[in-house]
Amino acid sequence: MDKCSFCGRTKKEVSILIAGLEGHICDHCIEQAYSIMNEELGTKSSFSFDMVNLLKPAEIKNFLDQYVIGQDMAKKIISVAVYNHYKRLMQKPDSDDIEIEKSNIILVGETGTGKTLLARTVARMLNVPFTIVDATVLTEAGYVGEDIESLLTRLLQNADYDVKAAEKGIVFIDELDKIARKGDNPSITRDVSGEGVQQGLLKLLEGSIVNVPPQGGRKHPEQKMIPVNTKNILFICGGAFEGIEKKIAQRLNTQVVGFGASKHRSRIDKDNLLQYIAPQDLRAYGLIPEIIGRLPVLTHLNPLDRKALRAILSEPKNALVKQYVKLFKMDGIDLSFGEGVLDFIVDKAIEFKLGARGLRSICETIMLDAMFESPSSGTKELVITTDYAVRKLERIDMKVLRAS
Repeated sequence: MDKCSFCGRTKKEVSILIAGLEGHICDHCIEQAYSIMNEELGTKSSFSFDMVNLLKPAEIKNFLDQYVIGQDMAKKIISVAVYNHYKRLMQKPDSDDIEIEKSNIILVGETGTGKTLLARTVARMLNVPFTIVDATVLTEAGYVGEDIESLLTRLLQNADYDVKAAEKGIVFIDELDKIARKGDNPSITRDVSGEGVQQGLLKLLEGSIVNVPPQGGRKHPEQKMIPVNTKNILFICGGAFEGIEKKIAQRLNTQVVGFGASKHRSRIDKDNLLQYIAPQDLRAYGLIPEIIGRLPVLTHLNPLDRKALRAILSEPKNALVKQYVKLFKMDGIDLSFGEGVLDFIVDKAIEFKLGARGLRSICETIMLDAMFESPSSGTKELVITTDYAVRKLERIDMKVLRAS
């Protein structure tokens, strides 16, 4: 019976058994031999800063403008933060011993305003390892859920387990607001998915050597860990922070005292209180002071108005209209939208208050029958009119779309 010449496993016990002139080797021994070679010879990283496409802040913003509509202040802040971060990594040691600290970013904005899109576009431009992770699945060590260190597993996977490349990457932590402290008094109960996670994130955000499980999930003593230094990883955090406007409003009212109070209040834009956000509002919402201090760059994303939503449909490189046109073109069909259709879609998106994601929901509902029937109908041209769009939206339950 054929068996591995190194470990003695039979063909039934292994996935692959490779035959040689006078023996065999299994996949287990191949992997073990490869890891021994890496440890003995020292694996060299294929990453170098020549691969990083670092542009000036104004050029970074111009690149973001091609994919993200509006949000000029957020783009400007992100452009400067990213430029300074990678300039810091490229600096050569000099005699003045001035060490530049990294500036992690926190984005606050309603759902569908472009937080994730901004982070993904920056990573695409820089050509560095990038991953999006969700804070909602994280719990303290020892509880059901994922360990905080598993955030870096996805980054390692995207870098093909090149640790040096991963240590220069970007991690976007989404839904940061979902790990806010549940109560004002931290000692009432054990908050394993809230304050406990925030405390666990501190060492990652500031920079330390973290043992990362290569396959993610829970760590166990016999598992082989990969040490990753997070000192040079840029963390971008995002969250909707639903209801934080109330905290901002309370702070603005308490600060207005004296004869000029009414005059000061009249200058406040009550329709967009997020533009006045400050670190103390995040603390009032439930983030601990230590984590706020490790996210020094705070910016907001404005709610999308009618003009911005209309532009999102047709102007960016990956605009929704362009995506549908390309989908139909692959079937040899020329798709076009009649006058007023896009305005109708924007009106419905504003009504449902779902931001840019609402545009996608509405477009999918309108286009479903066309995408189902057209490929097999033999038609060469398709025009979506306003009447057609109204009919397709009328037959669905609007409450379901609002909740989706």
